[in-house]
Amino acid sequence: MFERGSLIPYLTAGDPSVEKTLEFLLAVEEFAGLIELGIPFSDPMADGKTIQESHYRALRNGFKLEDTFRILREFRRHSSTPVILMTYYNPVFRTGVRRFLGEAKASGADGILVVDLPVSHAGEFLDIASEEGIKTVFLAAPNTPDERLREIDKASTGFVYLISLYGTTGARDRLPETAFEFVRRARKICNNKLAVGFGVSRREQVEELLRAGADGVVVGSALIELISRSENPVEELRKKVAELSGYSKAL
Repeated sequence: MFERGSLIPYLTAGDPSVEKTLEFLLAVEEFAGLIELGIPFSDPMADGKTIQESHYRALRNGFKLEDTFRILREFRRHSSTPVILMTYYNPVFRTGVRRFLGEAKASGADGILVVDLPVSHAGEFLDIASEEGIKTVFLAAPNTPDERLREIDKASTGFVYLISLYGTTGARDRLPETAFEFVRRARKICNNKLAVGFGVSRREQVEELLRAGADGVVVGSALIELISRSENPVEELRKKVAELSGYSKAL
């Protein structure tokens, strides 16, 4: 789904608006190997304060699930950069697994990550995703046992998303050594590409994770924080993603 060494920016759909989300997607796609687009949810339990607030802002502004697909369809008029949707299972269940995955694929999504859907309960989801031709991504944490990691790797047809630390999302000044140990362990076990997320906010951290064996690095909270406080979020977002990806000299 992405080339080794890729930066994977995370954006929340509808924060602060549908129109702005499209502008943000177009601003980052030049420097992104893949984009993760989060679907706003009322109880984003895996996310820290920054991304939680972005979900709440979008929902307060009247964002609906179908707006995600509308954003994607418009984005596909301009870009072929791969996009995975990040969601919790409730919107998938309420919509119906087949309908949700069918609309996601038809709108231009390449894959989907359902944060709170464990591999052991994902049989129907995996079958339908395969039929619809949409890639699956599952999470693994530093305390995930080797055998469980093998199951996650087998179920993931896109890539395996490694959580770099214990706890929720949120930018950190420094990543713990356990993050790098986990990447090295997963590298020996998984056949899929590995993307690492949670806590990353600087280019040096991206480089450290790539050296440890990651294929891609996800950055979310640092970008959402920038968007929320910037007077010119589109341009600043573009510069930040260029810097994180290592292409800032091209600007």
